[in-house]
Amino acid sequence: MPLISIITVNYNQPAVTIEFLRSVKEFAGTNEVEVVLVDNAPAENRAADFAAAYPGLIYISSSKNLGYAGGNNLGIKRAKGDYLLLLNNDTEITEGFFAAMVKEMEQNPEIGLLSPLIKYYDDKNIIQYAGFTQMDYLTARNAGIGAMEADKGQYNRDSRETGFCHGAAVMCRRTDLEKAGLMDERYFLYYEELDWCEKFKRTGKKIWFTGKAVIYHKESISVGKASPIKAFFMTRNRMLYIRKNTNLPQSVLFSVYYTLIAVPKQLMVHLKSGRKDLALQTLKGLWWNFTHSSDSHSLGYKIS
Repeated sequence: MPLISIITVNYNQPAVTIEFLRSVKEFAGTNEVEVVLVDNAPAENRAADFAAAYPGLIYISSSKNLGYAGGNNLGIKRAKGDYLLLLNNDTEITEGFFAAMVKEMEQNPEIGLLSPLIKYYDDKNIIQYAGFTQMDYLTARNAGIGAMEADKGQYNRDSRETGFCHGAAVMCRRTDLEKAGLMDERYFLYYEELDWCEKFKRTGKKIWFTGKAVIYHKESISVGKASPIKAFFMTRNRMLYIRKNTNLPQSVLFSVYYTLIAVPKQLMVHLKSGRKDLALQTLKGLWWNFTHSSDSHSLGYKIS
């Protein structure tokens, strides 16, 4: 087996990360695996606990919170594997996962990025991800394939091209990464994996899903299902993604739709639920795009 480098990012969730490391240790088997853990601005030093959970762990402590993209990029730079596997620290893998992922990559050299079947940890019979449809660049919306379906084995032998990978679990070859480039750290949170898929597509590679490998995902542990940071970056990055990856006419059409329809609708939802803080951050996320170029490195949000 070629060397697989697993990169995962921890942000003040030591207990969750320790469970993840134990999961990797349990199912690594005879596979050649190294684990790179990037600790984003840790409130306390838990390096010894992480090392105890996974002996041989490569531990990197960042004094600054680099976000999902920046943290993974830091880990990628340290990794030595032929295959790079980005896994959220709030996931747990299953038996045969590594071998199935590598086998799929080696059987199809056209694959650039590969994601497995993802099911919810709290209800392991419910599917979260079995691929994505293509993006509608007018609305910056696409749909999840298999989302919220009961798992009856309908995707277990399914391997195919898909619109986008899922950031919770995605694999690539080192050689392909060198052509496509790292994640764009300007996103910080959300949409960075979609942008990364666009980079791989531009090199001629395909985005792929396989149901032959499975992980469980503890969804939204990092920032919560409704939080100011999520409201800001979801709004900001949806528009930034379109500005970066479409032509000028498409970008203009989207901006009109987003400003006059999508964002006002979201504001009404927040205000109706009494979340003025979310409404404010949604407005700030929209305004950032009108005051910054698509090449700007200003996050527009104070990261603690």
